[in-house]
Amino acid sequence: MGSRSKRRIGIAGAVAGVGAAGIGAAVGLRHLAVGRVRLRPDPDAAEPFGELRGRELEVTADDGLRLHTEVDGPDDADLTLVFCHGYTLTQDSWHYQRRDLAGRFRMVFWDQRSHGRSGRSDPTRATIDQTGEDLHAVLRAAVRPGGRVILIGHSMGGMSIMALADRHPDLFDERVAGVALVNTSCGDLAEMTLGLPLVLAKLVRPLAPSALRGLGRRADLVDRARGLGADLAFVVTRKMAFADKYVSPTVVDFLEQMIRATPIDVIAEFYPALVAHDKAASLDVIGKVPVLVLTGGRDRLTPAAHGRRIAEALPDAELVEVGDAGHVLPLEYPGVVTGGLRRLIDRVRPEYEEERTA
Repeated sequence: MGSRSKRRIGIAGAVAGVGAAGIGAAVGLRHLAVGRVRLRPDPDAAEPFGELRGRELEVTADDGLRLHTEVDGPDDADLTLVFCHGYTLTQDSWHYQRRDLAGRFRMVFWDQRSHGRSGRSDPTRATIDQTGEDLHAVLRAAVRPGGRVILIGHSMGGMSIMALADRHPDLFDERVAGVALVNTSCGDLAEMTLGLPLVLAKLVRPLAPSALRGLGRRADLVDRARGLGADLAFVVTRKMAFADKYVSPTVVDFLEQMIRATPIDVIAEFYPALVAHDKAASLDVIGKVPVLVLTGGRDRLTPAAHGRRIAEALPDAELVEVGDAGHVLPLEYPGVVTGGLRRLIDRVRPEYEEERTA
């Protein structure tokens, strides 16, 4: 491979690292920078990230794709929490919520198509509308007839909930009792600057889709390079996904490994759908139920203004903005997310109990 070709891959990788969650294709060395971070005390060093597992449930999407789904808690519960993870992540990104709410509620966790343990999707179905239909399939399989649910979505997972509301508004009259939207947006993601100066962001945005398509066509090469460049990926992940300078290096590692495990061609396939996402109209449907909106004040990917916009459009929304937080609130400030979910459950349960006993 000639030096010019190598340089093109390097530039494309840098663009992908910014454009696809800011981190997907970073390549290089990190030993000095990471070593300094790792010398700090780390209270999460012994946390069993990626090891919490539930009962597997067979779920098939409308195109026949297998969606890996797990259930915790009693099957006869009157209320089920359904967790939808973000772009390039897996259900394990809800680690702290799964740990801290265990034993009290029935919880359902699933991997979005082409992510985690779910099947590999046809590239033409890498759309937000399809992930909304996938969520519908999960609800049909995982929630008993007459059971009520709280839908909880981070980033792309929140968009999947909006797509569900757009396609199946009746569910928000009959089954959905509440919604939590974390670090997400209802549209206009083409405006995001990724933390770059506006002028530079305008130059980078048009390059990202074509760069990712190019990387997707060289998936084997890029994925090998990503493995070799884990050190730099750690640094970029910490910079782009988190804002708290004292965030646990174990947590950063855990997030980076999830992202690195997502094939670059999957990242490339979903990116255009995220940028084109526009589900503002779905907020009229979501607004029928109590909603929790959580944002990070220093979120580079779905800035806090997007969360504020969602909350302003909803009649019964609690808005929580964590000023010194980035794009992954469930891992960076898990107590804020879990506490917010508990408040949402408290808001939903009295209303539901009254309806159930009437």
